[in-house]
Amino acid sequence: MTGPIAFSLNGRPTTLPLDTSPSMSLLDWLRGPARLTGTKEGCAEGDCGACTVVQEEADGGRTPLNACLTLLGQVQGRAIRTVEGLRGPDGGPHPVQTTLAEADGTQCGFCTPGIVMALWAQAREGGDPHEALAGNLCRCTGYRPILDAASHLTDDAVLPPEPPPAERVIVTPTQKFFLPTTVGEALSLHAAHPGAWILAGGTDLNLRVSEHRERPPVIISLRDVEAMHAFESTPEALTIGAALPYHRLLRHLRAEPGFGPFAELLSRLGSRQIRGSGTLGGNLGTASPIGDTLPVLLALNARLTIAAGATDSRSLPIDDFFLGYRQTALIGQELITTITLPRPQPGQFFAAQKLSKRYDQDIATVALASLITVEAGTVTAARLALGGVAATPIRAKEAEEALIGAAWSGESIERAATILSARIAPLSDWRATADYRRLAAGNLLRRAFLTATRPDLALEVMALPAPHAPRFITEAPA
Repeated sequence: MTGPIAFSLNGRPTTLPLDTSPSMSLLDWLRGPARLTGTKEGCAEGDCGACTVVQEEADGGRTPLNACLTLLGQVQGRAIRTVEGLRGPDGGPHPVQTTLAEADGTQCGFCTPGIVMALWAQAREGGDPHEALAGNLCRCTGYRPILDAASHLTDDAVLPPEPPPAERVIVTPTQKFFLPTTVGEALSLHAAHPGAWILAGGTDLNLRVSEHRERPPVIISLRDVEAMHAFESTPEALTIGAALPYHRLLRHLRAEPGFGPFAELLSRLGSRQIRGSGTLGGNLGTASPIGDTLPVLLALNARLTIAAGATDSRSLPIDDFFLGYRQTALIGQELITTITLPRPQPGQFFAAQKLSKRYDQDIATVALASLITVEAGTVTAARLALGGVAATPIRAKEAEEALIGAAWSGESIERAATILSARIAPLSDWRATADYRRLAAGNLLRRAFLTATRPDLALEVMALPAPHAPRFITEAPA
């Protein structure tokens, strides 16, 4: 059945005209037809947070989103709240707004609505306020007053509204937007519409809408494909649905023995707004050489389950997935359904590091993920994976070979780091020169070794709190 775009907006059922484009950004609709101009446009790239809105989840959770990177079709059947929806019954300000104003946390006010929405979600979700606000830029206040306000917030206990019923096919005279619920249905739609956009979270793909104003005729969203939202944990491995949003994956990883470094890296992937939508499957599908998660998947020797039909699938090692710049081993209308990560075991050293111009919410200049097995003081296995130094994420195989069979020592790490730097051939761009990337890549390996053997010294050099450090895996999985 087809139907119009329907969702809850600020607690009220909202149905849009039948000719409303499902690929219009939520931001454009809010500031245009809806006349809700409290939500601002700052960058249209998901970097500044001025357009932050909150998705109210059925379980009571609050997920901040960048409205500039969220399509109207993606909020079908969901509950969205904007800054206008925080008014009290008397039309007065919400306690978040009052607290922010009393702390002198607003000056020009342009960024304030997005900060208010991020703080409204933070009051419910908890966690580090710095992390919660990493996706919101402010050029006036210096952030200290905003953080002061965050420390005084309490949850308002407002329950999420019940979204209106919504159809899974949206059709306009020029576009179709599908929301399948099974892998088989998604594959059938893809076969019928081979040129369709396959939309996971959209944090990359939707830039073609927000920046380039593209209007694809057909979009197939994986938002509601249940099998692609799975998470299974065993003593041997994790199996992760390709469309599981990062913010949900991060909660799982923080509770999983052996995956702490991946969780710490994921906490730096974009912002809470980006992690509210982004997915592992999307990161794999776009195959960017600077995708944050991809070196980790290579280092951990991930396996991908790829579906070609309702009952037809194949398993592919991650080493065989990247074929060239943004080229992958997907054939025809195949879809990645799950990613399996072998669990790092006792005696293995796992590190996941990246260098970027900003610590939070910035694309990697150079990234290195390492999984090194040490037995009786000797390296018996090594996987070193790099991002930002080639047309694809790569393994540093010659450096791995230099480590295997060598003593776990500063001398062997120095040899491997020298080989690693010499064998890569990165490009120079506005983020860094090729020489910088070569030097930095080797230094990341040196830093990983320091962290394993001299954490006191490494943390002083890194100027990072202990949870951010790579580590030896000493605990056995539950």
